Amino acid sequence: MSNPPKSSRSLVNIAGIVAIATLISKVFGLVRQQSIAAAFGVGPAVDAFSYAYVIPGFLLILLGGINGPFHSAMVSVLSKRDRNDAAILVETITTIIGGALLLVSVLVFLGADVLIHLIGPGLEADTRAIAVQQLRIMSPMAMLAGLIGIGFGTLNSADHYWLPSISPLLSSSTVLVGLGILVLVLGDNITDPRYAMIGGIVLAASTLGGAVVQWLAQLPVQWKAGLGRLRLRFNIHEPGVMDVLKVMGPATFASGMMQINVYTDLFFASSMPQAAAALNYANLLVQTPLGIISSVLLVPLLPVFSRLADPRDWPELKERVRQGLFLTALTMLPLGALMMALAFPIVRVVYERFAFDAEASRLVSSVLIAYGIGMFVYLGRDVLVRVFYGLGDADTPFKISVVNIFLNALLDFILIQLFGVPGLVLATVGVNLISMVALLWFLDRRLQGLPWETWAKPIVLMIGGSAIAGAACWATRLGIESVLGTEGFFIQLVNITLAGAVGLGVFGAIAAQLRVPEVALLVNLIKQRFVRR
Repeated sequence: MSNPPKSSRSLVNIAGIVAIATLISKVFGLVRQQSIAAAFGVGPAVDAFSYAYVIPGFLLILLGGINGPFHSAMVSVLSKRDRNDAAILVETITTIIGGALLLVSVLVFLGADVLIHLIGPGLEADTRAIAVQQLRIMSPMAMLAGLIGIGFGTLNSADHYWLPSISPLLSSSTVLVGLGILVLVLGDNITDPRYAMIGGIVLAASTLGGAVVQWLAQLPVQWKAGLGRLRLRFNIHEPGVMDVLKVMGPATFASGMMQINVYTDLFFASSMPQAAAALNYANLLVQTPLGIISSVLLVPLLPVFSRLADPRDWPELKERVRQGLFLTALTMLPLGALMMALAFPIVRVVYERFAFDAEASRLVSSVLIAYGIGMFVYLGRDVLVRVFYGLGDADTPFKISVVNIFLNALLDFILIQLFGVPGLVLATVGVNLISMVALLWFLDRRLQGLPWETWAKPIVLMIGGSAIAGAACWATRLGIESVLGTEGFFIQLVNITLAGAVGLGVFGAIAAQLRVPEVALLVNLIKQRFVRR
């Protein structure tokens, strides 16, 4: 096997490309969700979609998403191999996985009624009927998700980062086109419950169309780079095939265990009308910054983790893990604090129009506060999982995920009684925190010791700094509201901007005193990729 060529791009350069592309995609995703909120509010069409999208959405994120197990497996194996060997390997993996997922798509279509009943046993009859039709329409996304994930991992391993990161924009665009056609046809009747089924079908069909476009867009780039074509191959003994499957299998099951946690949340939420829709709206607001920073950190670091898997390289690997965790803390901790302090005005600015009213804003903002608490542990856990993937060990994350199924169900049962809908999110936060601690403990054993004290102290100080920044942001928000009031889009926007700037300024001043190199790295990245432009 030849040694793979080193990438000519620095981590900062790759992170900048990914950041810009992901930011554009997230903006379009936010516009898509705003359009859905304006059209349907928290009504039956979007509430049903929250349940119908559980399986296809899970597969698209799990299998087809950046940093998902398919993407991670392809990157971790192909980054160690010569590109001349890639085409046959990619074609073989695509044939095997595509065939298996085609069968999954057929089973999802045939079992849609049963699956919706299992996911949402407490759904009202009309909402349930819409969800069943939506799931049948989106069932081909099971196969498409696998093809997208394999393609994106292949492109990243060959130093192509723009298309995988910008790809979700294509999916959002198809949904916006679908909603535009629906508005033209139904007009003001779009919010009429009698047309909820039509709205639900259009929402599902345009989502499926987005997945098709995502897959088709990557093919010309993949072919041009010599990374395989649409050719059936069954060379299961091809070198590297078993290496990919060895990582892909356990990694998929491990991430699949997380989806069982999502199902568990929806199971409890099905008895509370509008709860599932509220979870989705709040989750998007968190995933917008989280997705950008996740891609910026994990996309360039995963190949690095893979290349440092040899015990001789473990000292450098520890430094890269530290870098990933510290950058996660520097970004997620203050953003989580500001999200909590500004939850209500953020939801009002983003969603409150037409069918989405003030009552919906209050429900979604309560969920958003709970999400803000767990932003750091969510991404920190992902960083550590990718370290294990880079080491060729997908079994450890899988075992931890199995234990988390039972833990999540227990926490859901307890916290939903104490906090209502936000309790479901707090249960997930607890699970992610315990997972992160467990992963660090196993990594300490695997790498023959981690410098716990030198890692823990700065992170604890950053947690304290974020709390202070959040308090400053909250106080500023209250002060502005006492002068300008709380009503009006521009007043709310000014409040968010000024209060958020104060919070970030306070955290920036505190972080500057910590004297950790990741502060300078983050500032340098911002200067190179945003200030200069």
